[in-house]
Amino acid sequence: MNAHLRRAAVAAAATAMAVSLAACGSAKESGDSAKESSKKKDGPLTIGLLLPENQTARYEKFDKPLIEKRVSELTDGTGKIVYANAKQDASTQNQQADTMVTNKVDALIVDAVDSKAIAGSVKKAKEAGIPVIAFDRLAEGPIDGYVSFDNEEVGRVQGQALLDELGPKAKDGDIVMMNGAITDPNAKLFKQGAKSVLDGKVTIGKEYDTKEWKPENANANMEGAISALGKDKIVGVYSANDGMAGGIITALKGAGISPLPPVTGQDAELAGVQRIVAGEQFMSVYKPYPAEAAIAAEMAVKVAKGESLDSIAKTKLDSATTKGIPSVLVPVVSLTQDNINDTVIKDGIYTVDEICTAKFKSKCDAIGLK
Repeated sequence: MNAHLRRAAVAAAATAMAVSLAACGSAKESGDSAKESSKKKDGPLTIGLLLPENQTARYEKFDKPLIEKRVSELTDGTGKIVYANAKQDASTQNQQADTMVTNKVDALIVDAVDSKAIAGSVKKAKEAGIPVIAFDRLAEGPIDGYVSFDNEEVGRVQGQALLDELGPKAKDGDIVMMNGAITDPNAKLFKQGAKSVLDGKVTIGKEYDTKEWKPENANANMEGAISALGKDKIVGVYSANDGMAGGIITALKGAGISPLPPVTGQDAELAGVQRIVAGEQFMSVYKPYPAEAAIAAEMAVKVAKGESLDSIAKTKLDSATTKGIPSVLVPVVSLTQDNINDTVIKDGIYTVDEICTAKFKSKCDAIGLK
C-alpha cells in the first residue's frame, strides 16, 4: 500500500473509532457492547464487496483498499474481503452478488450500478441470511444499513460554488448542466440539490443526463451544447463529477473558448485537483473517503456478527422499497485552490509531490502549494 493510502487508512481508523466512542457515552452502553461482542460468529468473517465501476478513480484507489484495511483492523487480521467490480454493468453486478450469496459470505457491501436492478440480489441475500450494507448509493431491496454522503448537499455545494463564482455574470448567458447517469440514484439527488440553488438565478441553456457517467459521453454532450448555444453564450458549466469535467473542459478547449467558464466537479480525483491548480476546473466536492469506508466496514462487521447498528447509525432513511434504514451521512467540503492544503493533502489523500508534477509546478508555486 502506498504512502497516501496508509495515511488515509489511519484517518479511516481514527474516524471509525470516533464514531464508536461517540456512541458509547455510558457504562450501560459499554456493557451492551461487550455483550454484543460475545455473539461473534465462529471463525473468521468474509465480507463481500461489490463496487460499480472502475472509470472513476476513487473505487479502486481509495474505497477498496480502505475497506479491506478497516475490516482487517476490526477483526484482528482474520476477516477478509471478497471483491468484485461490475465495470458499470448491472447484470454483471447481479451475477457477482448471487455468486457471493452462493458462496455464503457473512455480509455484503454493495455500491449499486443500478439501484433498482440490484434489488432482486439483495432479496436473495436476505433470504439466505446474509445482511447487506448499501455503500455510497442507496440500493433498493431489504437493505440493513446505508452509508453515504448527503447527496443533495453535494449538489447544493456545487450549485452555490458556481453561483458565487459567476456573481453578476450569472445572468449574462447560459449554464450547461451535465448531470450523472439516470441509473444512479445519487445523480438525481445531486441534480435536485444543484437546482435548489440555481433555479431562478441562472438560465439553463442545455441539460443532459450523462450515460454511464463516462467522460467521453460528457465530451460529446458538451460539443452539442456549444453548437446549440454558441461558444460565446456559455458562462458556466455544472458538471456532476470530475471525470465528466475533464471531458467537458476538453470540449471547451477544442472549441477555442478562452478564458474557460467555471466548471464544477466532484470526487477530488487527482486529475480534477490538478485542473483546479491549473485554473481549468473551478471546484470539486471533496468527500472524505476514509470516513465513509471506515463506517461501511464497521457496519458490515457488526451485521455479520448479528450486532445492532444503533451505536453507529443515528439516522433512518427510506428507499423506494424499504423504510427506516439505519444510515450515516458523512459531511462534504467544497474544494477550490484556496483549501487544497487543508483537505486532500491534510487528510493524506494526496501528497504535494503527487499533485505538483513538473507540468503543474509553476501553478502550484503560484497558489502556495509547496
